[in-house]
Amino acid sequence: MGLFSQVGMSAQAETAGTVVRLAQAVSPDDIPPPRKRPQTRLRVTPYDSPDGVYPRYNPGPDAVRECNVAYVQEHRPSGTVITPHMSCYWRRG
Repeated sequence: MGLFSQVGMSAQAETAGTVVRLAQAVSPDDIPPPRKRPQTRLRVTPYDSPDGVYPRYNPGPDAVRECNVAYVQEHRPSGTVITPHMSCYWRRG
């Protein structure tokens, strides 16, 4: 009977205190200004160089420019046409 003797005691539950939070309007002076990042600058290089050679690089002091020219057929909506095509490269002189 000793086991059941504690059933008669009342149990007390702990209650948490109630917390009331109110939403408050913030004045415009309290809001920090947005962070401004410096504007990204793009580096622009000219597409063509003064002598018309692109890409520009230094082939060496004794280099020679070799060019091959051929006529090629091109199929266009208006019909087939023959156009000249030129390809150039640098070689050692």
